[in-house]
Amino acid sequence: MSDQDLETFRQETRAWLEANCPPEMREPVRDDGDVYWGGRNATFKSDAQKAWFEACRDKGYTVPAWPKEYGGAGLTPPEAKVLREEMAAINARPPLSSFGIWMLGPALLHFGTEGQKQRFLNEIARGEIRWCQGYSEPGSGSDLVSMQTFGEDKGDHWIVNGQKIWTSYADQADWIFCLVRTDKENKYQGITFMLFDMASEGVSTKPILLISGNSPFCETFMDDVNVPKSYGEDIPAYVGEINRGWDVAKYLLGHEREMISATGGGDRATSLGAAVARQGELDPVLRAEMAMFDVDALAFTAMSEKFLDEIKVGKAHPAQPNMMKYAGTELNKRRHELMMSAGGSTALEWDSDETSGGKPSRNWLRTKANSIEGGTSEVMLNVISKRILDLPGA
Repeated sequence: MSDQDLETFRQETRAWLEANCPPEMREPVRDDGDVYWGGRNATFKSDAQKAWFEACRDKGYTVPAWPKEYGGAGLTPPEAKVLREEMAAINARPPLSSFGIWMLGPALLHFGTEGQKQRFLNEIARGEIRWCQGYSEPGSGSDLVSMQTFGEDKGDHWIVNGQKIWTSYADQADWIFCLVRTDKENKYQGITFMLFDMASEGVSTKPILLISGNSPFCETFMDDVNVPKSYGEDIPAYVGEINRGWDVAKYLLGHEREMISATGGGDRATSLGAAVARQGELDPVLRAEMAMFDVDALAFTAMSEKFLDEIKVGKAHPAQPNMMKYAGTELNKRRHELMMSAGGSTALEWDSDETSGGKPSRNWLRTKANSIEGGTSEVMLNVISKRILDLPGA
């Protein structure tokens, strides 16, 4: 695509966004209801949220870089980048948030059968299905391959028993992509990446309350759950091969870490200096720290764009998502530390309307999990030391 063609696309995109993104959808996200996750039980908070989602769904802009036959817009990488830039320029909210988009979708595009792609990717793109991730277990977090959830082979189905933990939004999800051990003799080549309905008999969830006073996390229990091996012609209930789910799991973890790392990015919508400027005079040292943070956040965004471009052309280092995850989560923790400092004693408040029910302090506490979820910062640093820096003994 020539520079002129790309500029024409930019102008067309800008005009489309102006015509289709309601003003309400350009305001900062204030609470969970401002984020639309889709799914079979989903409801819209407002007419504007519904209109924005439906416009993007019909245009293919919930997953703009996916092929059109799977619900996307089929944009080239440069076009997708232009769309991201133009949406950021008007502070547009994402029309659809989804673990299906961020994690399962890329895995299906890479490992899935055509039948799986036609069914599940289209359902994800249209916001018709909401997924959760069944990876971690009690005692099997960073050492994920020590997991014990087991699927007993019964011929045309498995009987699955076990427990997952830290399953984000499991109590609201329709389906789960779940790591299940199907061979107890082989640690790495005995795991199957299964897909099954959360409404299946024997599946139950229990919310986990965090120190912040709220949480998306749940425990998920599977008691004699019947998981069929197929949902129809060319739609197996597993991704990749039976007993080779670890290959899929590792691929997906890279996309999960990219997703988590995005919390640390910087742009005109997330500038820390702009966010606190309305609070009045600040200590000069604190103002300098915020300016330094904004510079680092913008540098991180530039690094992320570079990495994404390298991934798309097959030139990325396999450990780059670990770098992004570590840097992004540390930046996000730093962002909220500075926001708490700027807020003074008011930011410590927990219940009043003035702080929207203690939003600053609750969000600050929530960021403490960023350096644990999706792989701890210590594990990320070990991977970076060994695979990128080639440090001896790492």
